[in-house]
Amino acid sequence: MTVRLHWFLPTGGDGRTLVDRHAYGSNHTGQVPGVRAPDIDYLTQIAKAAEHLGFEAVLTPTGTWCEDAWLTTVALAQHTERLKFLVAFRPGLISPTLAAQMASTYQRLTRGRLLLNVVTGGDSAEQRRFGDRLDHDQRYDRTDEFLSVVRGVWRGQPYDFEGAHYQVEGGLTALPPDPLPQLFFGGSSPAAGPVAARHADVYLTWGEPPAQVKEKIDWIRELAGREGREVRFGVRLHTISRDSSKEAWATANRLLDDLDPDTIAAAQTALGRSESVGQQRMLALHGGSRAELEIHPNLWAGVGLVRGGAGTALVGSHAEVADLIEEYHALGVEHFVLSGYPHLEEAYWFGEGVIPELAARGLVEGGARAGAPILVAGGR
Repeated sequence: MTVRLHWFLPTGGDGRTLVDRHAYGSNHTGQVPGVRAPDIDYLTQIAKAAEHLGFEAVLTPTGTWCEDAWLTTVALAQHTERLKFLVAFRPGLISPTLAAQMASTYQRLTRGRLLLNVVTGGDSAEQRRFGDRLDHDQRYDRTDEFLSVVRGVWRGQPYDFEGAHYQVEGGLTALPPDPLPQLFFGGSSPAAGPVAARHADVYLTWGEPPAQVKEKIDWIRELAGREGREVRFGVRLHTISRDSSKEAWATANRLLDDLDPDTIAAAQTALGRSESVGQQRMLALHGGSRAELEIHPNLWAGVGLVRGGAGTALVGSHAEVADLIEEYHALGVEHFVLSGYPHLEEAYWFGEGVIPELAARGLVEGGARAGAPILVAGGR
């Protein structure tokens, strides 16, 4: 099992701090210096850098403050050759039969470069913006049905389904996708586990300390075994990798110095309202305090002081970051979905520093591709 590396597309905006990245709303680029808008030119730079450096795919988020993931990535596919796109989407906002058809079309247009990240949703206020009024557990029940329909209509034969949320008669994708897109799925609640066991190809967790990640892996493996299935595993993390540990921690501390107490308090209050069990586990790693943010050697929880979702970062020299990746890999983690601020520069720091370390250990194949165009980055 080799390490499979993925990067992140900041389709809500990018920048050099942990806050004020969004190009929408009250903190748009006209008001906040240094925020990079998620226009096609900038996102193309990141996508091309990821492809050149040897990342397999890029994750594109979904939500109010992001550009639409389907449209953005199919546009970026025209500017790349091999890079895959891990497209996040929310079941329930569109018909499962239509979603299956969209995925099938996407695979043909991109010659097989689609991966799917299923986001059930852990924030009722966010869900209501899209007209969804189901509660937390009901959303997972609906996701279960949704993915059953998607897989059913991908068979290429008329498919019937009768459930609490969907009733489908003769559902069909006339030209099934080839290959079938892998389904990445996350969720830490009791309602999420059985859905992952039945449908996920890759169970994706946020970057908790290795011991806690192992507990999740064991949990999902047991549930999948009851279903007669095997599931692979991935972890979602940020990264700050430099030529020396001192440089990396100086960068982390600079990001922390940018955060004032009021900003942290406001973020923690907002995140504390989330119904997501995974989000509550992220908050518990630091408790809203700046003290003792290194929660495991070279694993830093500072990002989660103000950012929802993935709140931890790999911080250290290239060798130290590779060590921690190897530690997760030994537990059974195959996919690493990474990001950093700003995303263009941090892709180069990781790609030119850590990937060669991993390659030397036999964990990845190669690194930056010979003959590919070299992009200028400001990370060094």
